[in-house]
Amino acid sequence: MTADATALARTLTAIDSRGYGAYKELHGRYDLGPCRLVVDHVQADPYAPPSLMRLIVDRAEAALPEDLLDDRRGRVATTDFLARAVAAAAARHGEGILTGAPGQEVLERTSVAVTAEGIEARLAVPLPASGRRVRGRQAARLLTEALPRIAESSLRAATLDVEALRRHVTLHRDQEALRDRLAGRGLVAFVGDGAILPRRAGDSDLPLVGGAVPFTSPASLRVRFELPSGRSVQGMGVPDGVTVIVGGGYHGKSTLLRALARGVHPHVEGDGREWVIARADAAALRAEDGRSVAGVDISPFLAGLPSGADTRAFSTTNASGSTSQAASLVEAVDAGASAVLLDEDTSATNMMFRDERMRALVSVEREPITPFVDRVRPLLHERGVSTVLVAGGSAAFLDVADCVIAMDEYVPHDVTARARELAGAAPKATAGGVFGPSRPRRPAPGVLRPAGKRRPAAAKGRATIRFGQESIDLAAQSQLVDAAQTQAVAHALDRLAELLDAPGTGAAEDLGTAIAALCARLDAEGLEALSPHRGHPGHLARPRALEIHAAVNRYRGLRLA
Repeated sequence: MTADATALARTLTAIDSRGYGAYKELHGRYDLGPCRLVVDHVQADPYAPPSLMRLIVDRAEAALPEDLLDDRRGRVATTDFLARAVAAAAARHGEGILTGAPGQEVLERTSVAVTAEGIEARLAVPLPASGRRVRGRQAARLLTEALPRIAESSLRAATLDVEALRRHVTLHRDQEALRDRLAGRGLVAFVGDGAILPRRAGDSDLPLVGGAVPFTSPASLRVRFELPSGRSVQGMGVPDGVTVIVGGGYHGKSTLLRALARGVHPHVEGDGREWVIARADAAALRAEDGRSVAGVDISPFLAGLPSGADTRAFSTTNASGSTSQAASLVEAVDAGASAVLLDEDTSATNMMFRDERMRALVSVEREPITPFVDRVRPLLHERGVSTVLVAGGSAAFLDVADCVIAMDEYVPHDVTARARELAGAAPKATAGGVFGPSRPRRPAPGVLRPAGKRRPAAAKGRATIRFGQESIDLAAQSQLVDAAQTQAVAHALDRLAELLDAPGTGAAEDLGTAIAALCARLDAEGLEALSPHRGHPGHLARPRALEIHAAVNRYRGLRLA
């Protein structure tokens, strides 16, 4: 039975000043007039995470244009737009209500959904208290007055800027259509003319306002795309192969690389990076001193260690800069990355190159590390993986580059011909046999069900997952842009445990197969399939398979069968 707003207010008034547990009486469904309210979970005390509630408006009453909802990309963009509207309305009318507000990226989220029942906003609502006593009258105003206002102003076409919604959806569809065409055009990424790449500050994701130099492609690298909306865009195509970005300090090398790394996600209009589009499986990598590694074949980069460790199935709980970067690169490639993005500034120097004098001083026979400069072309020719690399202090990569871009006061120049003159010749294909095929890695039975783990895995901000007694450090995963993505990765680990170690069957599948199956399930069922809760799934955003792989690989309890 569904109660109405009057009954809800009466209940809240009746429990005023009682112990906080009295709020448990709110479980259920309520007709608030402009919307329906579903209370899925009531917090146990004032200091617990907020209560989980849903606002639902019938699809016919919402009257959103159906052509914006008739494909997956349209639904993602529409619900993103609505999530922003809900967040703005909650800021006006709510009291500490959490909405899973999006940032600069447009991601598949659970904060707003189009369901069979209607348009649904998922909120986390802190129920008011004095100490541990219910403030029922304040709660009545919050639930019966503020929540309907939020729904009415953010979930109905009549109160929305429908033209802005249409532009939002059209932009998203065009961005993803361009991304679809990158591989067919032989490109790793595209940077549109006029893009604003610099951010306001190192800790801000907002565009620099005033003084930013709009991006302009070199004529030799300029490409054009015709898009489904009828629009055309032009800009710089970053080609397959080995691309090296050079230039003086503070001239925009790393800014360009960071924009390419974030280009795996679409961005909102006005971000400045709307037309910075990278392949969805491009992986930004860096050295991660101290990370754990379990059974990774890093032999293309390290072999013959003095310790005698087998680098064909290398494991450590405390990787050095070079071993961590080698492991991260191999893991990313095995997880399906078609391009890797690297910056000398965040890389292990001895992993990247060795100059001639150092080669003369320390013989090859005494050096177990084969630097990336010697492996970048086998990586391309044997595994089809392109590289985009920022080089600031060494010319070593000019010898192996297919394309060299020089940044000068944030303006790119194609200096490939000059670099070839300095290098002496075009890069040549190398002998094969360096990188073998991906090896299936199967976690040992029970490894994702550790003793003492009684609660679902949970994100602690963007960079950390609490998994049982362990913390998984994802700070180096720069393409993980939102704590809601990290929470989805945390839930993915629990779902992987079910796939890999179903009771009574032992380890059923290798890691890659299990993650691919989980991603296919998300494609079919939506992000809600990750949540351990019925009803309100929590605030989740879609991560890539690469980040799920990265979390498993950085779990210190990981052991292989």
